Amino acid sequence: MRYEGRDLRPDAAHARSHTQTNRTRMTRILVTSALPYINGIKHLGNLVGSQLPSDAYARVMRQRGHEVLLICATDEHGTPTELAAAKAGKSPAEFCDEMHEVQAEIARGFRLSFDHFGRSSSRRNHRLTQHLAGRLADAGLIAEVTEKQIWSPADGRFLPDRYVEGTCPNCGYEKARGDQCENCTKQLDPTDLINPYSAISGSTDLEVRETKHLHLRQSAMRDRLSAWIESKTDWPVLTTSIAKKWLNDGDGLQDRGITRDLDWGIPVRRGEADWPGMDGKVFYVWFDAPIAYIAATAEWADATGQDDAAWQRWWRDDKGAEDVRYVEFMGKDNVPFHTLGFPVTLMGASADGDERWHLVDFIKSTNWLNYEGGKFSTSSGRGVFMDQALDILPPDYWRWWLLANIPESADTDFTWESFQAGVNKDLADVLGNFVSRVTKFCRARFGEEVPRGGAYGEMEAEVTAEIAERLKAYEAHWDAIAIRRAAAELRAIWVAGNEYLQRAEPWAVFKTDPERAAAIIRFSLNLVRLYGILSRPFVPDASDTILESLGLDPEVASKDWPKDVGEALSALSAGHAFTVPEVLFAKITDEAREEMAARFAGA
Repeated sequence: MRYEGRDLRPDAAHARSHTQTNRTRMTRILVTSALPYINGIKHLGNLVGSQLPSDAYARVMRQRGHEVLLICATDEHGTPTELAAAKAGKSPAEFCDEMHEVQAEIARGFRLSFDHFGRSSSRRNHRLTQHLAGRLADAGLIAEVTEKQIWSPADGRFLPDRYVEGTCPNCGYEKARGDQCENCTKQLDPTDLINPYSAISGSTDLEVRETKHLHLRQSAMRDRLSAWIESKTDWPVLTTSIAKKWLNDGDGLQDRGITRDLDWGIPVRRGEADWPGMDGKVFYVWFDAPIAYIAATAEWADATGQDDAAWQRWWRDDKGAEDVRYVEFMGKDNVPFHTLGFPVTLMGASADGDERWHLVDFIKSTNWLNYEGGKFSTSSGRGVFMDQALDILPPDYWRWWLLANIPESADTDFTWESFQAGVNKDLADVLGNFVSRVTKFCRARFGEEVPRGGAYGEMEAEVTAEIAERLKAYEAHWDAIAIRRAAAELRAIWVAGNEYLQRAEPWAVFKTDPERAAAIIRFSLNLVRLYGILSRPFVPDASDTILESLGLDPEVASKDWPKDVGEALSALSAGHAFTVPEVLFAKITDEAREEMAARFAGA
C-alpha cells in the first residue's frame, strides 16, 4: 500500500479541482501546519498548536471564496524516529509506514481537511532537499566544519543531538535534549549539556571526538533576515519576540549544523552530485522538515495528475507565486526554525535570481496547552492524546473547546470542568438547543417545511442588524487569525438567535396570531441555516448535520457565505422541506467528567 501522502479533504474531488465557488476568488492562500513527529501519537496540545487552527482557518477562507491549499506531512527523520523504531522492534522505514497511516487516520477523525498529508521521507523531499542544499552551497552559504561531537564507546557510534540528554546549562532542566531544551526552548549542542548521557544505552562514559559536518551560514544572512522580520508588522507578538531573541541575544544569529551521523534520513548530496567527505551522513531533520512543505505540495500535484507548474505557482515567485499569501501555523518551539533557518534556506537558494522562492507572509504561533495545571506526559499516561480523545467523544466537542481556548496570548490550562462547561453551555445549551427548539416547534405546529404567512418586522430587523455587525467582526477576527475572538463572536451570533426566540415567543404568539408565529419560525429556520454555514470551521460535523436536515448539500451550502445578512435570512422560502435532526450535542454529565478526569490523571 502506498502511504507517501493523501488528500484528507472530505470532498477529495473538490480538493483536486480547486474549482471556482459561487463567489469571486480574491486571494490564493497557502496554509501549512507544523509537521507532527512520527515517533508517536500526539496529545491535544500538539493538535491545537498547529493542525487544528490551520484546518479551521483554511475552512473559513475556502468558504469565503479564496483559493486555498492546506498542506501537512509527517516529520519522519531524526533521532526520535530511530529511537522509537528501535523500541518497537522495527526498521525506521517500517515504523514510519505504520505511524504515517495512524496519524493520517487520526487527522481524518478530527476532520482535518488537508489537501495533502505527505511525508518528509518521500522521494520528492529527498530530491528537493538535496537540490536546495546544492543551491545554498553554490551561493557560498554552506561551510564544511570540523567540530567536536559526542562519541559513545558503549554504543560504538557518534551520538547526534537527540541521542544525548543532560542538564540544560541555561535553566537547569535535567532532561534537556542535545538540540534544544524543551523547558526554556534554548537551542543547544550536545556538548553544551551538563552531566550528559546516551539516550540509547544510558552510558555516561562519553568522549568528545572530531567529525566533519555541513553548517548553514545563517550569520551571513543576518542583516537581510533582520530587515525581513522587521517588515512583518502584523505578526503576533509571540512570533516576533522569539525571532528577535534568536537574532539578537548573546552573540546573535549563529551558523547551524545541517548534517548528522545517522542511518535514517536524506543522504547528503549536492543536488544530483556526491558531496565529497559526506559519505554516510544525512541532512539534519530541522533542515529537511520545513522543505517537506514544498515537497508535499509537489506530491499533491503528482497525486492529482498535474505537472510541476501546479505546485510551483504556490511556492516560486518566478513561477507565479507572487500573489500567494503564505500562512504557517505552529507551536512556539518551532518558531526559531521557521523565522530563521527555513527563511535563510529559501533566501539563499534564491540568491542568483533564476529561482525565487516565496517566503512566509504570516506565522501564527501559539503558546502551550497544559493539562490540569501540569504537562501532558506519555510515559505516565497524563492527559488526553488524540486517539483517546476520538474514542471517548465526537470530534466537534474537542474542536470547539480547543479553538475557543487556543493559547494565543498565554499558556492555557485544559481542565475537565472547563471542557464540560464549554460543551454543555456553548454547544448543547446555545447552538444545539436553538436548532432543536426551532425545528421541533415548526414540526409540531406547521409540519416539516418552512411555514407560510406573516412578515418580518422590527424585531427581525434588529436581529439582522446585530448579526450583520457581528459577522463583520467574525470575518475581521479570522482575517487577523485571532481565533479565540472569532469563537467568541460566533457564540454571540448563536446567542442572538436564542435571545430573539425568547423575546418573540412563537409558542405564545401561535395561540392568537398563527401567521406572525409562522414568520418568526421562518426567520428562525433561516438562522439555523446561517449557523450551519458560519459554524463549519469550528464544528464541521454538526454543521453538516444542520445543513443536511434542511435538505441542503453541505459542500455547496457551506460556500454560500453571506454577503448580505438580510438576504441570507430569507434564503429558505416558504414550503422548503426539512427534517428534525438528532440531538446535535449530548451533555457531559458530572459522573462522566469525573470518570474521564480519573482515567487520564496519570500514574
